[in-house]
Parts: sequence; C-alpha cells; structure tokens
Amino acid sequence: MQESDHQEDSGPSKSQRKRDMHALQELGEELVKLSKERLAKIAIDDNLREAVRDAQRIPGRSEALRRQMQYIGKLMRDADPTPIKAALDAVKGVSRAETARMHRLERLRERLIEDEKVIGEIATQYPGADLQQLRQMRRNAIREKELNRPPRAFREIYQALRELDLGGGRRDDDEYVMPDEDEADE
Repeated sequence: MQESDHQEDSGPSKSQRKRDMHALQELGEELVKLSKERLAKIAIDDNLREAVRDAQRIPGRSEALRRQMQYIGKLMRDADPTPIKAALDAVKGVSRAETARMHRLERLRERLIEDEKVIGEIATQYPGADLQQLRQMRRNAIREKELNRPPRAFREIYQALRELDLGGGRRDDDEYVMPDEDEADE
C-alpha cells in the first residue's frame, strides 16, 4: 500500500478534525448566548438543549462553564449543524429571507408615515392590529421629524409592526415582513 492510499483511507487530518470540533463548539456557544425563547424555536436534540440550558445557568467564566462548553461541543458532533446554523443565522437576521423580510417591513413603515391610507392595508394584512395606536404613532413620528427630535415613535411603529408580524396575524406571508430590533435602531 502506498503512502497516498493510506492518507485517503484515514479521512480528514487530525488538524482538520480539531478545527471541525472547535467550529461545533463555537456553534454551541452561540446557542448558549440565545434567550430561552429563541432557543426554544431552534430544533435541537433534547440532550443538547438541556446541556445548553445548564451552561446558561453557570455564572461567569468558570472552569465549570468551560467543561460544559466542551460537553456541548461533544454533543454537537452527533447533531446536524446545518439546520442549527441556518436557525442561528435567521435569529441574527443574517439570512436572505430575514433581510428581505426586514426591508419589506421598513418599506411598509415608510409608506405608513407618508400616507395614512396605508393603515387600511395594515388592517387587511394584520386583522388584530390596533389601528388607533398606529395612527397616533404615525402622528408622533411626523411631529418628531418636523422638530428634529430622536425617532422614538418611528422605532415604535417598527416594533408594533414587528409584533404583529411575529404574532402570526398576517394573512399573506409574502407581502409584509418585520425587521429585527437591532436593525430598526439604525
């Protein structure tokens, strides 16, 4: 048997396996940083979910936390990282779909501020919307802009639309979408 044949049979190098394990542990660290609500939305194995919850309860940068993170990395080896990574990207607003969703919601907010008739479209798309509250926020946003004040009501409109969108009250999922809180503050 030649040396090149032996290397092909042995699979990835030790260095590559180590890099892969570190990447899985980093993915696990991202899971630990999530809120309980966001973690609940990600489809992961029950053992991994419990290990992540345990890590979230360990205070500070202790040796116990380091060991728990290594354990999470070990559990991650048995999990398919692709859907976990996609879910984390969606949570962080990295995915194209999330980005497009944020932009559509931002356009809806802009249109609402420009024209109060857009309230009718919102009422159709989100039957549970508090239209009176949206009208008041719209008036406040216009006033803030005229007085060169910080865009508090402008952001509140986005948050209200986001809550409506996340609440599942939409009738047409392709029409309007809400951006993440981080993006709305820009």
